[in-house]
Amino acid sequence: MTTKAPQYLNRDPDMLLRGLVGYNLKRTSNALSAIAATALEPFSLRITTFSALSVICTMHNITPAQLAASLTIERSNIAQIITTLEQEGLITRHAVPNDKRSHTLRPTQKGRVALKHALAAIEAQEARALTGLSTYDAAQLVAVLNRIEYNINGGADE
Repeated sequence: MTTKAPQYLNRDPDMLLRGLVGYNLKRTSNALSAIAATALEPFSLRITTFSALSVICTMHNITPAQLAASLTIERSNIAQIITTLEQEGLITRHAVPNDKRSHTLRPTQKGRVALKHALAAIEAQEARALTGLSTYDAAQLVAVLNRIEYNINGGADE
């Protein structure tokens, strides 16, 4: 006598997971991260260094602690990212007057140019990934993702 395999074993192996938002977000995030990493390679940037450079270019004179908070990276882990950007000549550190232990971060001209080109490369890859979505749909997607993050981080008390 042969036993028939349960019906669910004959379907896609991740079928049960495909109905979960988090699972789909993770798969999409992995795919988007991979194309972003490829787009950043010609600029000798990684996603973390690109993200940090982006924030530093937007917020001149940001402190390392502010940068870590902005990127939700542990303060202890931000030091290596800053060192890498500084060694590449993309940012500089500046002492804070009246506080010898503190410094702020500023982009160099080379850093601003690198960010401009790297951002264009990532945007081109994202545009390819979003083929078939209207500009409105893409904006709505970003808004929904931001809302989910807001809810998770305790802001759902409205």
